[in-house]
Amino acid sequence: MPAVARISVTPVRTFRLSHPDEVELTERGVVANRRFMLVDEEGRRLRSSLTVWPVPVSAEWDEAAETLLVAVDGEVFEGPALGGERLAVDYNGRSLPTAVVEGPWTDPLSRLHGSPVRIVRPDGPGELQEAPVTLVSRASLERLEREADRRVDPRRFRMLFDLDGCGEHEEDTWGGRRVRIGGALVRVGGGVGRCAVTTRDPETGERDLDTLHLIRGYREPLEDGEIPFGVYAEVEQPGRVRVGDPVEPL
Repeated sequence: MPAVARISVTPVRTFRLSHPDEVELTERGVVANRRFMLVDEEGRRLRSSLTVWPVPVSAEWDEAAETLLVAVDGEVFEGPALGGERLAVDYNGRSLPTAVVEGPWTDPLSRLHGSPVRIVRPDGPGELQEAPVTLVSRASLERLEREADRRVDPRRFRMLFDLDGCGEHEEDTWGGRRVRIGGALVRVGGGVGRCAVTTRDPETGERDLDTLHLIRGYREPLEDGEIPFGVYAEVEQPGRVRVGDPVEPL
């Protein structure tokens, strides 16, 4: 039976992923996942595919204490995660209400980026995700590795759940079906259209593998022309999900 092989989350979009042993899956997804994002000095969203961090940048969010910890190349900056100035951000064509989260991380992140950046926080969880859950199987990654004739780091795809025990692209066949993942129940939708961020090494940020060309070479595009790899899902029944939990299509 398929099982959860790895869980990947990050409080701030574009930052390095962390891999907890378990998460609470709500109707809006994992609350601490992609809860914040970066904007430039004009309030425009910084896209993952265009934002390259030359050194490791990560974050931790303590929801109960409302504190944010940002680590830049090993140096840690911590402060309140409560927002201040209100800012409407254009997010995929919709105006997203956010609040600017000022803190000691602002200057080091701006210096590293080479221009001013700020962390902002949408009013509710799940606003920065197309769907609360994303799934990809290790077998699908292994197929891509055969196409690439090299190892492919699964972190390139920044999926919530990596799965073991599936056939290659078996997750695609679950479209429209309910799937039990640990203590949660989800309904699988369509494929996840991939962008240029997958062409970058997750450690260095350098473009080193044309994943889009490789996937396009053996997979049909989605109706909108995007290249699919992995699938989205909506949460029908919240619950706790742990590494090693069974994944059962119903």
